[in-house]
Amino acid sequence: MTAITARKRMTYADYVKIDDNNRYEILHGELCMVPAPSTDHQSVSRNLEFLIWNFVKKKGIGKIFDAPIDVVFDDDEVFQPDIVFIKSENQGIIHKTAIHGIPDLIVEIVSPSSAFYDTVEKKEIYRKCGVKECWLIFPEERVIEILTLERGEYLEFCKSKKAGIVKSKMLEGLEINSQEVFD
Repeated sequence: MTAITARKRMTYADYVKIDDNNRYEILHGELCMVPAPSTDHQSVSRNLEFLIWNFVKKKGIGKIFDAPIDVVFDDDEVFQPDIVFIKSENQGIIHKTAIHGIPDLIVEIVSPSSAFYDTVEKKEIYRKCGVKECWLIFPEERVIEILTLERGEYLEFCKSKKAGIVKSKMLEGLEINSQEVFD
């Protein structure tokens, strides 16, 4: 991720005034430009969102959003996760222009150029803020890693390498064949 040189701390109020057709996020009050995702990234995102959405819709347990959607954790931390799930009882955080609060589940599809940003920096913010489940998807390696928040730390709940079934703790009963995500 490339940080744009800013003369002052960037807040969400400053961020929403930007009108230049680029994608940005705010990390620790610093504006970061986010490149457009690759076609592989988009395919994985579409496939996974479709699978999760069908499960959530059938069960009537919440809402799914996909990027670009702003998730405002606070003025210093604003991200556009690839997929966001919010349980029905937490839908008060959904506003017309953004999600203001802590989603129940976040999916990040990791590109080589964003690996540190997604798997370290953003994941740490998600942990500190209390996102209960974080999925890290690595399309090039065909890996799905599902982390759940346990006593303030992320622990590996489920993982698939190349092939296999992954399960969600948050979306109890959801089982996804990883081949459906990557093919």
